[in-house]
Amino acid sequence: MMQSSPELANQLRQRVTTSGMTPEQIRSRLKAEGYPENFLDSYLPGGTGGTPNTDVVSAFRRLGITDDEDASVLRTMLRQEGDTGMVRGAVPRRAITVRDDSTASAAADSAAYRLFGLDVFQNATSQFLPVMDGPVDANYRIGPGDQLVLILTGEVELAHTLDVTREGFIVIPQVGQLSVANLTMTQLENLLYARLARSYSGVRRGADAPTKFSVSMAKLRAIQVFVTGEVVRPSSYRISSAATAMTALYAAGGPTVTGTLRAVTVRRGSQTIATLDVYDYLLRGDNGKDVRLENGDVIFVGTHGPRVRVTGEVVRPATYELKAGEGVREAIRAAGGFKPTALASRVQIVRIVPAAERTVGGGDRMVVDVTAAGPSIDAFPAVEIRGGDELRVFPVASRVRGRITVDGHVWTKGQQAFVAGMKLSDALRAAGGTQPDAYLGQVSITRLQPDSTRIQLRAVLRDTTGAVVNDLALADDDVITVYSLTNFRPRRFVAIGGSVRVNGRYPFNEGMTLRDLVLAAGGLVEGAWIREAEIARIPASFDGGVTAQTVRVPLDSSYLAQSANGATSTSREVTLQPYDNVLIMQQPDFSLPRSVVITGEVRYPGRYALRTKSERLSDIVQRAGGLSGEAAADAAYFARAKTLTAFQRAAGDSAPAKPKAAGAEATTQRESAKGFDSTDVSVERSRVGVNLLAALARPQSDDNLLLFDNDSLHLPMQRTTIEISGAVNAPSIIAAASGRSISFYVRAAGGASLVGDASRAYVIQPDGKIQARRTVLGIVPLYPTPRPGATVVVPVKAADDGSLQRLTATIQIVAQTVASLATVWALLR
Repeated sequence: MMQSSPELANQLRQRVTTSGMTPEQIRSRLKAEGYPENFLDSYLPGGTGGTPNTDVVSAFRRLGITDDEDASVLRTMLRQEGDTGMVRGAVPRRAITVRDDSTASAAADSAAYRLFGLDVFQNATSQFLPVMDGPVDANYRIGPGDQLVLILTGEVELAHTLDVTREGFIVIPQVGQLSVANLTMTQLENLLYARLARSYSGVRRGADAPTKFSVSMAKLRAIQVFVTGEVVRPSSYRISSAATAMTALYAAGGPTVTGTLRAVTVRRGSQTIATLDVYDYLLRGDNGKDVRLENGDVIFVGTHGPRVRVTGEVVRPATYELKAGEGVREAIRAAGGFKPTALASRVQIVRIVPAAERTVGGGDRMVVDVTAAGPSIDAFPAVEIRGGDELRVFPVASRVRGRITVDGHVWTKGQQAFVAGMKLSDALRAAGGTQPDAYLGQVSITRLQPDSTRIQLRAVLRDTTGAVVNDLALADDDVITVYSLTNFRPRRFVAIGGSVRVNGRYPFNEGMTLRDLVLAAGGLVEGAWIREAEIARIPASFDGGVTAQTVRVPLDSSYLAQSANGATSTSREVTLQPYDNVLIMQQPDFSLPRSVVITGEVRYPGRYALRTKSERLSDIVQRAGGLSGEAAADAAYFARAKTLTAFQRAAGDSAPAKPKAAGAEATTQRESAKGFDSTDVSVERSRVGVNLLAALARPQSDDNLLLFDNDSLHLPMQRTTIEISGAVNAPSIIAAASGRSISFYVRAAGGASLVGDASRAYVIQPDGKIQARRTVLGIVPLYPTPRPGATVVVPVKAADDGSLQRLTATIQIVAQTVASLATVWALLR
């Protein structure tokens, strides 16, 4: 199934979102740069699909959405994914296919270019939006604009809605004014116990209090905070008073590609009250440092710190930002740790050498190997990670040890665990033993040597139980092969052809008879000669170039399946030998009924069965009662069918398709049959030019054709028009003019068009014969005269009509003719 890479497309959408440009601005800039306005619509917010390619990356660079370094990273990803290059505005030539195991490593490397954490802020979700009403936690601090609900039950049944005023107090009827600004919900509850008890004697702590109360938050106030720095949409935001720093960061679209996720600061006044590490939330689900915001707080996102690209056998390949002092161990943990397939004892750092340390001659990069002292991540030394580093985690070796392989003629072949001291008989027994037709003469053992070469060992089986005469001790990676006698036997066959339903080769079985082979071939067909058959057999000697010897064997009616029930065979059964070739002959002069069709202006049109093989056109016209008075005999349409069997079609035994003459037609008939059956035919029908008048007037004429099966003859009514078609200015049908040539009718149709070649015009006469212009001595042109009912065709000029070459040839012929005439004249004088 073909689909574009979602990872690459998501990377591009992330860059569009963090660019700060609106969709309208992007479309306008695309138009100004010469791209279609909708070229990047798949990567705009809300877009889906998209096939990343180098043209898309170039467009991103031209719009300033990516810089040179970012564009280089994207192109590297495209090379790993398989670029689907296309020109501006064009449809992609192909899509990126679903990757298989052979490209899994490339897929992991592509994922490593993803900046970890940024995709959290690109999802259209409300998971970070706090509620604007309802209950809050006990640490929520009350402020002006909040709305509380106080409910008293028991001896007193009251409910009060209490708004916190701008001065920070609430007024409770019969209780008075209470200052609640900056109190937590727990502190408010303690205050209410003290103040309500003065007015309601039943209010006190404990489950047996006569009067109980509850206070909850009905509506939260809105606060204004400022999100600045490297965020997608820096601005001021009005959010709920229950919002945290993560809420404000999400409202601003999250950090840009250049922003940090590890040190988001929250400033209140001139002090920094908290520093948020988004990785705590993403990697460990820890929101303990996600402080609740207050009115006027500033959330600042600075530029990112050192980033490392973690690739290879880790759970989550990506690009991670590290804090100062963090190194290899922290990078591996951020990537989710090692996969089970990881080589946990060594990792490699590909590092960009600092500018001050670089040497001349391409020494800008270096490789640092880091080896662990043990099997855990903590066993790696505290190697510092620098910005631009790539941390590679390698897979374990793919070679499997501690195994042997049993192949060939055993019941359960495949790999087995190798145990020291294991012998050949043990392996054969674990494979279920050998099969009954196993070759006992040798079992092959291929053994791998320390230098990766292999040697061949062999053993002999005592019997088919798997007992071994020389029971060899096995070694790791041995490959055991048990052979089969069947593999050594030739694949013997017999063949049959002629008057059977399915000609071909059939497997030979001992004791197979001619009757068995006939039945396997589907039985005899109609017309089969049931007196005898011919068998071609391998000769006893090939001396003298002899390739086969033939024998005739008797048949009888019992070989006909439709009459074999209850019939007793009068001929002996013929036992076949390997490679016999049987021919079932056809009865002499046998033929199924054949028929022809005659239609149109005859007295008795219809389908007529041919009485003899020598019937001709004049005979069938006579049997149809002759022509009617309106018949146009010179326009007779005679068509002949060419029948192709299934075998001929499979072998390509048909002429290449050619342009059909006017009136040509083709039909196809197919019947289902097993194999290449003679009833599975394809009939191709085409017109044959014939002069019916000559055939009727002179039966010995060449136009009085012999008739074949499926021939057809149509006698149209007399016509007095001529059709002009092809590359003319006004294709039309006009009345026939006696004695007029082809050029007259071309002019009557407005002459040849700009692409028409009047010099190559031709006529399809009513009888189907085609006539074209010809010349005498290459000089005098002779044009055919169309008869009533004919069609004049003007072909299109060829791409290279060779007019100059023809002119040159004509001049040469004229010069030669003139020279010859001058010579004759001189001799005569």
